[in-house]
Amino acid sequence: MENEMFCYQCQETAGCKGCTIAGVCGKKPDVAAMQDLLVYVSKGISAVTTALRNEGKTVTAKINHLITLNLFTTITNANFDKESIEARIRATLDAKKELLSKLSHTANLPEAALWDGSGNWEEKAKTVGVLSTENEDIRSLRELITYGLKGLSAYSKHANVLLQDDEEVDAFLQRALSATLDDTLSVDDLVALTLETGKYGVSGMALLDKANTTAYGNPEITKVNIGVGKNPGILVSGHDLRDLEMLLEQTQGTGVDVYTHSEMLPAHYYPAFKKYANFVGNYGNAWWKQKEEFESFNGPILMTTNCIVPPKDSYKDRLYTTGAAGYPGCKHIPGEIGEQKDFSVIIEHAKKCAAPTEIETGEIIGGFAHAQVFALADKVVEAVKSGAIKKFVVMGGCDGRAKSRDYYTEFAKALPKDAVILTAGCAKYKYNKLPLGDIGGIPRVLDAGQCNDSYSLAVIALKLKEIFGLDDINDLPIIYNIAWYEQKAVIVLLALLYLGVKNIHLGPTLPAFLSPNVANVLVKNFGIAGIGTVEDDMKLFFGDNA
Repeated sequence: MENEMFCYQCQETAGCKGCTIAGVCGKKPDVAAMQDLLVYVSKGISAVTTALRNEGKTVTAKINHLITLNLFTTITNANFDKESIEARIRATLDAKKELLSKLSHTANLPEAALWDGSGNWEEKAKTVGVLSTENEDIRSLRELITYGLKGLSAYSKHANVLLQDDEEVDAFLQRALSATLDDTLSVDDLVALTLETGKYGVSGMALLDKANTTAYGNPEITKVNIGVGKNPGILVSGHDLRDLEMLLEQTQGTGVDVYTHSEMLPAHYYPAFKKYANFVGNYGNAWWKQKEEFESFNGPILMTTNCIVPPKDSYKDRLYTTGAAGYPGCKHIPGEIGEQKDFSVIIEHAKKCAAPTEIETGEIIGGFAHAQVFALADKVVEAVKSGAIKKFVVMGGCDGRAKSRDYYTEFAKALPKDAVILTAGCAKYKYNKLPLGDIGGIPRVLDAGQCNDSYSLAVIALKLKEIFGLDDINDLPIIYNIAWYEQKAVIVLLALLYLGVKNIHLGPTLPAFLSPNVANVLVKNFGIAGIGTVEDDMKLFFGDNA
């Protein structure tokens, strides 16, 4: 029987093989088809921009942003709105037509670069999706690269909205995207391109780090309230700090409070956001609990990016989207890069709502990005030298619905008392509210921020390598036990591999898009492995000290 769709880009894909009837995320086959087509036309226009650069011609920032946002739109749980995806396909085809007229030669361009959008789009989508590449290993590597580029697009887009661009990153993203159309590339060629994707992943993370810290200052140690106030509120989810900033500016003096949710929690760590008296705290946990938590919040919710869970009717009229995010039936707040968005509609909505229902009380601590950790460097180094800290455990990445992810909570509880967790991303919600204590005043959970802030974890590791005078980053007392869910975790993984990090454990399952042969390459060359039981992994990582 013919599949109604095929998607295996996230960790929760059906049976760890692929979603073929509907996405576990809630994506319908018609939306999946249009996302496949959007990726295809993005590859096509990228082949044209790459050819233009090869001719010494300029590609504008507007075109770079178009392609970046296209990829971001197709990330897991970002956009479920077929009409908005189709609008992006049309805009891309129009832009590509104009770019083609500037090329001296078009004879060697792939079919995707020349397709003009004619014919039935649904039928076209069936011929250009994941399974259109027959060779399993070539398909696996093409998808690994594409998913890494989707993650890179997220970093780039967040930097772009803060008016930071990197032409080299944009040019690579487009060159690599177009290379996935090239049938002359061998497995070895694609393995090399995969590592190069990791190289530019590091550059993309550095660009975003620069953008965030230039705009908002370096994150600092901060205690974040997880209770609620008495005013009506707006809950901001996703990852986009610029959207949050604009909303905070527009809510001043309105009597409406603003709360973060899930990956927006680290906004509280930036000095620039602390001036807003109505920036109350963080509400709830990781993205997958939003159906219950959005319902009890009572006020409107702004989704600035992924991760959207298809909303319940009880709060769907309170769910707003902006940027790359979209959901049919939910109001979308427009605004291009560099434009001031108008959030008045969501603010007026909030005024009519009850205050949030309290679901927990207390505080959580974070703000341990690289600048803050460097400020504590002497204390950390002394703790390592004295033996007070024997291991750092990188447990960054994503949270998710699967029961198997309870492993990470139990793993954190079972860690020896002389181990410190380094984290970034929503995986932290599995253990950031546990009473794990501290070591000589150093908290045992050091939260660097969003998944987008995983750069800090790499920078910290490289700094420790320098401080201890080591030749190899793998000689550090650091264990990597990372949870993944979607494509931003893929680019983080590729970035770590490019930096030479080996023996990374990845769970709760290895990606379905890794063919056996490609998985073997990662195991052989980099020591990539899955997870076992908590008890077995404690013995593996800590031996008799577990």
